[in-house]
Amino acid sequence: MTAQRTLILASASPARLGLLRQAGMAPKVIVSGVDEDALTAATPAELARVLAEAKATAVAGLPEAAGSLVIGCDSVLELDGQALGKPADAEEATARWKSMRGRAGVLRTGHCVIDTASGRRTSATASTTVHFGEPTDEEVAAYIASGEPLHVAGAFTLDGRSAPFIDGIEGDAGTVIGLSLPLFRRLLAELGVRITALWD
Repeated sequence: MTAQRTLILASASPARLGLLRQAGMAPKVIVSGVDEDALTAATPAELARVLAEAKATAVAGLPEAAGSLVIGCDSVLELDGQALGKPADAEEATARWKSMRGRAGVLRTGHCVIDTASGRRTSATASTTVHFGEPTDEEVAAYIASGEPLHVAGAFTLDGRSAPFIDGIEGDAGTVIGLSLPLFRRLLAELGVRITALWD
């Protein structure tokens, strides 16, 4: 019998917390406070990983994280080679949706897992292609007015009001929602931890 480990989610995202809970885990949440705008990388995929590492590292260094496993994640939408995070305001969200309509982008979610007991860490980025539908201007305006797109990478989410505007995906839905459980399991395995040791 493997001893149960404490898991800390270094993110304020209710969607990520929901994914972990649905998979049988009960993580503590400690928000990292990392200034995401201060970090850069050569590619959107690398940026997602760098952001995830920064979040996990910030939380892993806290006294209350001692002996725990820390998972940090961050997502960006890659469209035309650009990394698109959360839109700054409603105007940017509107322009984003008008540029995404009828097209496909790649949602990149970086993951970093740190075992504070051993000091070991590992990280990787999961990628899922998203095919956007063609919502009307009125539908886009209503969606922006809901406020939801201002709080999510790429100005959309699979598990919210924009779901009807997504025609399909290629890859893991969790990556788009904010955390790929299959990748998380593989990263834990690299650290010698079974995901079943995190079950509540």
